[in-house]
Amino acid sequence: MARIKNIELPNEKHVCIGLTAIYGVGRSLAKTICENAGVDTTKKIKDLTDDEISKLRKEIDKYDVEGELRRDVQMSIKNKMEINCYQGTRHKKGLPVRGQRTSRNARTRKGKGKVVANKKKVGK
Repeated sequence: MARIKNIELPNEKHVCIGLTAIYGVGRSLAKTICENAGVDTTKKIKDLTDDEISKLRKEIDKYDVEGELRRDVQMSIKNKMEINCYQGTRHKKGLPVRGQRTSRNARTRKGKGKVVANKKKVGK
């Protein structure tokens, strides 16, 4: 099993798909990495030689992925919260940041629905 950036890549997948297991590497970047490293994208990860794996490692080192990228994202969120910009205040309140509606959905950000007491309809 190939390890790149302390991530074990899935053996049964093609190289360009398997590289997406690394945080910060999507399909297009994975294709670019494979082309620059000279590795066939349709080859399975279990069939890679040690030389090809080392070429992939060197190519991936050129990009911010995994720990560095996570740290950058967290720092930018923290910075927005400190300067009290709109997105920062939404992060603080735990509400959607990118303009989504909150009256009906947004359960991922807001959490489970809260029950309001004594909210019965008056029937006549």
